[in-house]
Amino acid sequence: MFTPQPIGFVHSPYHDTHAIPKGPGAKHDAEGAIEMMGEFEAGLTDIEGFSHLYVIWEFDRSDGFDLIAHPPTDGGRPHGVFSTRSPRRPNPIGLTVVELLGRDGALLRVRGVDMLDGTPVLDIKPYLSSVPAENLKRGWVVEAESRGQESEGRRK
Repeated sequence: MFTPQPIGFVHSPYHDTHAIPKGPGAKHDAEGAIEMMGEFEAGLTDIEGFSHLYVIWEFDRSDGFDLIAHPPTDGGRPHGVFSTRSPRRPNPIGLTVVELLGRDGALLRVRGVDMLDGTPVLDIKPYLSSVPAENLKRGWVVEAESRGQESEGRRK
């Protein structure tokens, strides 16, 4: 086992979890920044060549965990925590893909933040995927989105 340490912190427009878009069709297009701690800045060398990054971060304000989650994305229906993005996890680790807008020294300007302001960043990796889109499966989320679109259609 290892003891994680932050390599930087997120600057985000979100100061409350309720402000982060959730549910079917939620858009994660908020801009923010990742400010690396000085001793890790050299690790950003050549990062500008990538359009998107994986950001591994800590749910530092989450307390405890549940093995069954009730995501708002699916109207509160129960799902195993490992098939959701719930913050209440045995290891409170988050993963987000962001678009890299630019780099200013130790500061990465990004789009797609879904973390709270001040969230500790544990690692950053370039986004690379060799899985063709037609081979990806999205599990229960597809059904939840379909239900959301149906209810949206009934409201019109």
